[in-house]
Amino acid sequence: MLALLSEGEAHGFRLASVFAPSGELGQIWSIQRPQVYRALEHLVARGYALPLRQETGEIGPPRTVYVATPEGIRVVRQWLATPVAHLREGRSDLLLKLAFLYRLGESPRPLLGAQKEIFGQLLRSLEARVPVAEGIDRVVLLWRVENARSALDFLEKLL
Repeated sequence: MLALLSEGEAHGFRLASVFAPSGELGQIWSIQRPQVYRALEHLVARGYALPLRQETGEIGPPRTVYVATPEGIRVVRQWLATPVAHLREGRSDLLLKLAFLYRLGESPRPLLGAQKEIFGQLLRSLEARVPVAEGIDRVVLLWRVENARSALDFLEKLL
């Protein structure tokens, strides 16, 4: 939510529409409207966003327009540059980071390179455990190995 808000001022309804299932980022991560408003409250409480003004709409109550603070923008920049630590975060966090980098017109190559290094280390660690794994542990381990290989292939294609 903060990354989207750091692109420019917006009200909760607009933010929610981007993360709706049919929204631009909804295919990566869907967020319900009440969650958006709770997230905005948390961002304001942490000093990452500020209410800027009220706007009246054609229907419904006035909408509060928010803006990211300089600290909020710094946090977003740091988040965008930090690779994810776990394969399971590739589906959500990594894809969101890539989407925001593309939206900002910035090259994802630094993030992709760093991510490739982390997933490569993870793959080597998993592969080293395969020869001694047995039973369900082996099944799960092989599943994770194949997921790591697939993630690395994905990163290589993007690079």
